[in-house]
Amino acid sequence: MSGDEGFPDGWPVGLRGVTESVVTTRGPNDLWNVAALGLHAPDEAADPVTATTWGNTRTRRNFHRRGGGVVQFVSDPREFVSAAMTVREEPDPVLDAAHAWVDVEVTRVDGGERGGTRWEEWELHPRESAVVETTVPTVNRGFAAVIDATVAASRLDVDAYDTDELLSRLRYFAETVEKCGGDAEKEAFATVERLSGWRERLEERS
Repeated sequence: MSGDEGFPDGWPVGLRGVTESVVTTRGPNDLWNVAALGLHAPDEAADPVTATTWGNTRTRRNFHRRGGGVVQFVSDPREFVSAAMTVREEPDPVLDAAHAWVDVEVTRVDGGERGGTRWEEWELHPRESAVVETTVPTVNRGFAAVIDATVAASRLDVDAYDTDELLSRLRYFAETVEKCGGDAEKEAFATVERLSGWRERLEERS
């Protein structure tokens, strides 16, 4: 699979590099927590897909508690922002916005600490999957900027990352969304700005 998009065993979509997804995991209240999860494609199709959780997140705790979750592929940037930056719980594991989903069993294979933050690496083993809806792929820089912005915003209060650099990135992403994004991307980025307060922080440092 190296260098080309391939379908890992049991997965309904092709993966390459790190593919951004949304994962739902069942909490102690029997509701499904919605979060963002980066999927690391294996070098060979027979090898497992992996993912890393950072900190004591609900996803990490639910992985330990339940041993799995439902990985989903969505194209609405507002879904990514909601998953990455809010505490969201749903009564059902599969989101209405999912184009495809994979019910996975997870196995912890590694762990450590970076910059004072605990991390754990997991192998994801598919149990069941489905393609709900197919779409014709298009490229929108605004969409990509929203996804990168959620990552940058989530790291603003992590000591291992340089705050000034993150704020500079967010300013660039804001310009990209304004220039290239549609209504959905602009709405999603406005949520990033409201929840993170990055623009106020940038102005305070000016």
